[in-house]
Amino acid sequence: MLNQQENERLTQVGAGTPMGELMRRYWHPVAATAELDDRPTKAVRILGEDLVLYKDKSGTLGLIERFCPHRRVDLSYGIPEEHGLRCMYHGWMMDETGQCIEQPFEETVHPDGRFKEKVKVAGYPVQEMGGLIFAYMGPQPAPFLPVWDPFQWDDAVHDVGITTLDCNWLQCMENSLDPVHVEWLHRFYTNYQQAISPDLMATMPPRIPHQEIGFDVFDHGIIKRRVLEGYTKESDDWKIGHPILFPQILYVGGFQSKTLQYRVPIDDTHTLHFIYYSWRVAPGQPVPKQERIPYKYVPHRDASGRYDTTFTVDQDKMAWETQGPVAKRYLERLGKSDVGIILYRRLLTEQMQIVADGGEPMNTFRSKEAAESINVPTEHMALGRDKVPRIKFIPLEAGISGAEDDIRYAVESWYVGETAKT
Repeated sequence: MLNQQENERLTQVGAGTPMGELMRRYWHPVAATAELDDRPTKAVRILGEDLVLYKDKSGTLGLIERFCPHRRVDLSYGIPEEHGLRCMYHGWMMDETGQCIEQPFEETVHPDGRFKEKVKVAGYPVQEMGGLIFAYMGPQPAPFLPVWDPFQWDDAVHDVGITTLDCNWLQCMENSLDPVHVEWLHRFYTNYQQAISPDLMATMPPRIPHQEIGFDVFDHGIIKRRVLEGYTKESDDWKIGHPILFPQILYVGGFQSKTLQYRVPIDDTHTLHFIYYSWRVAPGQPVPKQERIPYKYVPHRDASGRYDTTFTVDQDKMAWETQGPVAKRYLERLGKSDVGIILYRRLLTEQMQIVADGGEPMNTFRSKEAAESINVPTEHMALGRDKVPRIKFIPLEAGISGAEDDIRYAVESWYVGETAKT
């Protein structure tokens, strides 16, 4: 159990806070690339800062303070030009570094004036990778953006799900260090719902009790392990395990598909949740050409405001948000199933201290080669099922992106002639 001060230290992400400074040492997704194709500006709030993400007419991406330094209007309504973002109110223009580069009326009345050189707002580096746009908000030089396996798959169909959550980011991450919730929330509860609403729910396999859980810190975060009833430590769930990438990514793997779940702090009480889906096409089968990586905004409540718990990850979202905007960890009663959560909190505290002492936190990359050659082992099939006769596409969360037909094709490609290509 944490006291209130320790809880605040782990959950507050503003500039100058211990967790805020740790989080600023990492790249975070802030948008799907295709969002800026649909509209070239997007209001973004990350780590307690109000920003605008934009793409100018030359294709340059920028992430700068959202409010114009002139009269403080919202630049998410601004006009992208060839080399910058122009304020729609009086025409001032900023470049991707936040530097003011034009002040039309000021330059008319004072052609030789240098006022614009003195005007600068915050600007942060951004990079596009695999259909996501990432931002780095920490001190320079920035580390290299890590290229996890799914971003390297050119034989896959990709998709992006985005949800804004009304809770602190740590609630989402602690869920990933909690193996036992799977047998209850995603198995027992799902089948309970199916019994009372058979037209809405797909039946899950019965709950399989956990017999043992274990956790190991490794170079990139924590490996979570489990032994389910009827299985041994020779099963992938224990032998290989399930990685949590420090500080805020759940990595779920399989031989056909992988997902990366990024839990990005908006501020102390809200989280931007990205899932990057990758569905591999079987060897020898044509790969659908995606002109752009689709995305969807995921609704996780119905019209009455009640949580939609039809889908697996949306069940998690219900559990995260119902703990409140910031979970009251000083009221918890932790047990043996919570050893992974305790380990993760200690690791966060340790890494915050490293940053406070001027050091480099774990899982940051200072060479391009290291960032592009990461090997993270993942289990072939989660929850003890080493082999299954057939896999079908079951969405993990609500919403439609337009990639669903391509995903179904990728899944079915492994069963041409009803023979699984494992």
